[in-house]
Amino acid sequence: MTQMGQIALVIAFLISVFSAAAVLIGARRGLPELMTSGRRGVVAVWVLTTLASAALWYAFITHDFQVKYVYQYSSRDLSLIYLISAFWAGQEGSLLLWAFVLSIFGAIVVYQTRKRNADLAPYVLLVITAIEVFFLGILNFSSQPFARLDGIPPEGNGLNPMLANPGMFFHPTTLYLGYVGFTVPFAFCIAALVTGRLGDQWIKSTRRWTLFAWLFLTLGNLFGAWWAYNELGWGGYWGWDPVESASFMPWLVGTAYLHSVMIQQRRGMLKVWNIGLIVTTFALSIFGTFLTRSGVLSSVHSFGQSNLGPLFVGLIVVVVVGALGLIWHRLPNLKSENQLDSLVSRESSFLFNNVILVGAAFAVFLGTVFPLISEAVRGVKVTVGPPFFNTVTAPIFLVLIALMGVCPLIGWRRASRDNLLRNFLYPFAIAVFAVALLAVLGIREAPVLLGMGLTAFVLFTILLEIFRGIRARHRTSGKDYLSAAGSLVWGNKPRYGGYIVHLGVIILAIGIIASQAYQVEKEVTLMPGESAQIKDFTLTYRGLDAYPTKTREVVTATLDVYDGSNRKLTVLTPGKTFQASTENPVSEVSVRTTLAGDLYTILEGWEDQKAAFKFLINPLVLWIWLGGIVLIVGAIVAFWPDAREAKRDAARLAEATVAVEEGANES
Repeated sequence: MTQMGQIALVIAFLISVFSAAAVLIGARRGLPELMTSGRRGVVAVWVLTTLASAALWYAFITHDFQVKYVYQYSSRDLSLIYLISAFWAGQEGSLLLWAFVLSIFGAIVVYQTRKRNADLAPYVLLVITAIEVFFLGILNFSSQPFARLDGIPPEGNGLNPMLANPGMFFHPTTLYLGYVGFTVPFAFCIAALVTGRLGDQWIKSTRRWTLFAWLFLTLGNLFGAWWAYNELGWGGYWGWDPVESASFMPWLVGTAYLHSVMIQQRRGMLKVWNIGLIVTTFALSIFGTFLTRSGVLSSVHSFGQSNLGPLFVGLIVVVVVGALGLIWHRLPNLKSENQLDSLVSRESSFLFNNVILVGAAFAVFLGTVFPLISEAVRGVKVTVGPPFFNTVTAPIFLVLIALMGVCPLIGWRRASRDNLLRNFLYPFAIAVFAVALLAVLGIREAPVLLGMGLTAFVLFTILLEIFRGIRARHRTSGKDYLSAAGSLVWGNKPRYGGYIVHLGVIILAIGIIASQAYQVEKEVTLMPGESAQIKDFTLTYRGLDAYPTKTREVVTATLDVYDGSNRKLTVLTPGKTFQASTENPVSEVSVRTTLAGDLYTILEGWEDQKAAFKFLINPLVLWIWLGGIVLIVGAIVAFWPDAREAKRDAARLAEATVAVEEGANES
């Protein structure tokens, strides 16, 4: 089976090369048969990479330890879900996952363009197949997932204990769907530049692709934060690790693009800017893959040193330089159809939003690559830590939150004084009231008051806009308020889906502000029967337990948790896992979660029955995960197909078909 998988990868590489050449030559010379052959080749690559992926999964499930990759990342005691996720635990499998996902998207694009975008489709498929050639080339010539050992080991090394977590199944897959998903809008963008079709059609054709990629990149970052919080044993959810930052940067720029294209579609502006944003988003997606696989920066997520760094740098250079050349060539056709009428307008607020998002991405990029810059200039790698990122990005994100509240309240083109007063008076008053209430309750820190005041302003803005829409729908349709709310949201999914996304961001921001500002930490050493207090909790240590599994030794401590009235709340069991294949034990944290905050316990070490602990109170962390859920719901609403939009697309397609037929008859 594994030999079949290797053969499938070889054939897939050859067919990808053929498909790229066929669609290019077929489009240039007007050879529809060759174009059709190239399109079929894209589908064939999907079938072959599916076969190769199935072969690798089969090797994991059947414990074929003669396959080097299976031996390195699995063992017989792994459950099925971890055998499946071991597929992408290392470099070779993760690259195969990229090629597999891209082949699926390529096949979908072939299906979607069978009756539309005939002028763009050849070059869209050319870009997709060229990137597929890149990854399949690496899989065939550099990082071979089906390489075999000389003998057959009786047991595998097993999965790193840090990877034996549900996050291992969800985080990499959703992140890759986001990374690879941005290939499609990038391909349409390049096709528009090549053909000169620089209107809104390529943007409309890729709207859902962009939302899809952004949605899964969001999920990937959220799952990564949740995984880090529950597995790494340090009490945080975001440590500005280079690979974490690398997945955050395309999310920031992709978010800017989603906002910016609305201006182009409504006012015909920012065409060069939008092309630059989608190219940058895709380049940053490749950059994230580069950081994980090159080993140039130290990261808990990286696969160590490899020889793939120059290849990924080369791909990034080709993408950026090629796109810049095409933009320069088409610059006369990319002029804006309108200009900003006023700085006090929705267009300008969107533009400020874009500048801030891109500025945040640049700040994160600079902090991420600074060790490489310092090494090149001074010969010493100087690592930039969380204090830099927090200091630089915190004011940027506060400005972004403010703009989230401002944008919906300002009209297009030019906002009048009466419009501003009517729309901003109540949200501003609510924000002032929220700040005053927090001050009365004892919160005095200026950054916290500012952050919470801005979130209150935006929250009321969103709720006010939704209420106004529901009230108008109720008055015009006569429906009750609940029915009016449903028809309002479902009748304008992009707009109200966006409002729900912003609502999720605000809930998430409240959790971040509280957990960062008011975390309480305590380190203690206890003997069995002794207690420690942190805030309103008393934790009594009962003793250690140790038990073996087939490949691991697990040590846990038992802690009884009591509240201020000495009422027992729960039992927490932090521990450590030892595995022969790893030098250091892995912490297994134990957490009590409520809406008010988390009691987070870590077993740091022990001697006989004497144990050292770290206890933390992390306020409102649950709000981060709840905000993420609301955000995802909003993105799904915005992504969901609209029947009216489908009818408009069908009508446009029918008109185009009639025009083509009339032109053929005249000729």
